[in-house]
Amino acid sequence: MSQDPRNVRDRIPEFATRQEEAEFWDTHDFADYWDEWEAVDVEFSDDLSSCVAIPLDTDSIIKVSALAGEKGVSLASLMRSWILERLEDAAPTQRE
Repeated sequence: MSQDPRNVRDRIPEFATRQEEAEFWDTHDFADYWDEWEAVDVEFSDDLSSCVAIPLDTDSIIKVSALAGEKGVSLASLMRSWILERLEDAAPTQRE
């Protein structure tokens, strides 16, 4: 008899794709890995209900999507962070 893969405790591997990660978690129990997780601080914005459509060519969308995948974030999250970084850089320095 073969061993049930859900009973095998592997270390969490590095995943090349989200599909690969999904397949791993389909056969592993999240609770078996509590000792490998670390707490993080999370901030939530009050209102993210406004949206803006930004037309881009297909090649640019593919490139940004690939970068987002490498960082483990969504395309929208990466683009939002870029815009917010540029806004912060462009803001005049406040003097006291």
